[in-house]
Amino acid sequence: GTLPAVVAGLVDRPVIGVPVSTGYGYMGQGQAALASMLQSCAVLTVVNIDAGFVAGAHAAQIAALAGRQ
Repeated sequence: GTLPAVVAGLVDRPVIGVPVSTGYGYMGQGQAALASMLQSCAVLTVVNIDAGFVAGAHAAQIAALAGRQ
């Protein structure tokens, strides 16, 4: 859950964190990853657990806005 926060602190581009339901903590339901991303100090967009489609839609919106400039 900390990788998106670290990357967001190092780059000047939008970063979207997608916690997944497999993994560690809280019976491996992705809640630990979600909590660590939400508590990040870096500017980071976080979507719900296993919401890869939503993350892709948000990335498409960012790309569309960047194309207008």
